[in-house]
Amino acid sequence: QVQLVESGGGSVQPGGSLRLACTASGLIISREVVAWYRQAPGDQRERVAYITFAGIGKYDDAAKGRFTISRDNAKNTVYLQMDSLKPEDTAVYYCNRLGASKRDQWGQGTQVTVSS
Repeated sequence: QVQLVESGGGSVQPGGSLRLACTASGLIISREVVAWYRQAPGDQRERVAYITFAGIGKYDDAAKGRFTISRDNAKNTVYLQMDSLKPEDTAVYYCNRLGASKRDQWGQGTQVTVSS
C-alpha cells in the first residue's frame, strides 16, 4: 500500500523559512515524479513544485525563487525548503505523484501558517 506522509509544517512570521518533508512507503521515490501541492481555505488545491526522475526541480509561479524541492533517495523522502514566506503561502501542504487527482489517495498534509 502506497503511503505518503507530510511533516514539517508550522507557524512562522513573514520572511521566515520552513522545510517540509514527504516520506514515502510502498513506492520508491526516485522512480516517481513527486510534487508538492497546497490548499488554502476556500481554494482549490494547486501544485507548487515537482521533482523529475533526474532530480531536477520544477516550480510553479508562486514558488519560483523562494522554494527549493529536493530528494533524498536513501531516506525515500522529498523535501520542500520554503524561504521568504508570505502570508499568502498559508495553506495545508501535500505531496503526491505529479498529476494526482481528487480520486487518488492523499495524506493528511501539513499545515503552514505565515502570520505576524
